[in-house]
Amino acid sequence: MRKYYSLYGRLLSKRNLYEGFKQVKRSRGAAGIDGQSLAAFEENLSKELDDLLLELKEKRYQPQPVKRVTIPKEGGGERALGIPTVRDRIVQQTLRNILEPIFDPDFHPSSYGYRAGRGCHHAISKASLFIRRYSRQWVVDMDLSKCFDTLDHDIIISQFRKKVADGSLLGLLRLFLESGVMVGMTKEATSIGSPQGGVISPLIANVYLDKFDQFMKERGHRIVRYADDILILCTSKAAAGNALRVASNYLEGDALKLTVNKTKTHIAHSSEGVKFLGVEIFEEYTRIQDKKVKTFKAKVKQITRRNNGNNLARIISELNPVLRGFVNYFRVANCALMLRGLMGWTRRRLRAVQLKQWKKPAKLHRRLKQLGYKPPFKLIRMSSWRNACSPLASYAMPNDWLHKEMKLVNMEETKTGISVAVI
Repeated sequence: MRKYYSLYGRLLSKRNLYEGFKQVKRSRGAAGIDGQSLAAFEENLSKELDDLLLELKEKRYQPQPVKRVTIPKEGGGERALGIPTVRDRIVQQTLRNILEPIFDPDFHPSSYGYRAGRGCHHAISKASLFIRRYSRQWVVDMDLSKCFDTLDHDIIISQFRKKVADGSLLGLLRLFLESGVMVGMTKEATSIGSPQGGVISPLIANVYLDKFDQFMKERGHRIVRYADDILILCTSKAAAGNALRVASNYLEGDALKLTVNKTKTHIAHSSEGVKFLGVEIFEEYTRIQDKKVKTFKAKVKQITRRNNGNNLARIISELNPVLRGFVNYFRVANCALMLRGLMGWTRRRLRAVQLKQWKKPAKLHRRLKQLGYKPPFKLIRMSSWRNACSPLASYAMPNDWLHKEMKLVNMEETKTGISVAVI
């Protein structure tokens, strides 16, 4: 295995720090504990980078604690995130740019999380390939408890030391791991873990869990992993049971010191659906998980509330990114019929908004006359959800008008069940 020396010198380059800044800027993100935003940092960019460069050269650089924030988890509870300061994100990004090309080429071929040119669609396609073409229909679905928060620092450094012999770079990596967390006004030490939200945390997790990937590969187990979402694909229930025992013992043993969530980890068969990255993979097709549809509908409902005060054009401009993001992700599923139903429901909600804003039937009737329809017209309750799918509402606001004139994204036009080349 090749060893890399004298890597710290690559950090001591204003050009490399500037490249790191550009990547951090593209990712955007909130300010850390110092309150400095990306815009404020950029106002004095040259001086800020010069100061960083000098601190790194003189080995005076000291990362600040990350800012603790929490976000709700889909299944309930909260997920803790750590937001580093802008200057720390830049150094982390520059460090990641140095280390990633060293480690990424040797990662397990079925590792797809946080890697350039790889993503969820590739992971789903690989799992589908194992299930359908190679009849590995018994699947161990593994869930790790707070994976990022429980990574062992000594194991992290030992994994990086396998290829990196530069003590200064490894020392900087440990500084980031031990920089601490600010919870309100209180600083808490970080003796374990790599906080989600840090720029370098995804690389750290991949280097850490690659030890598990290679262990399973050496024993002939077929896996697909996206970050801490792990599938082990087997040909029989007995083989799946054995794979679960082997994997759990290794993950929870001294090699990695992680915790397997026993309540969420289970063995599934593809005839009942294998849940993975928001979809359910069956022997013949892939569908969207029900909870993802519920989350999508909740977002649409929030944007299309009839009392939000925004006009229809503004509502559609807010809605389009949600529709586009949903269909672009889930086009990997066989979901044409579901998308048709969701679009019909979404259009109905928009018609309900417009009827409510017109307030009186006279405005609806005027609109119908402008479109060439002849009275008399029925009087309808403009605030009625039922009337949002009435013929009058559809005549006044036809699908073509919503999509072509109002520029509403049409999810029905997206090709679904796409085949992504397996990497």
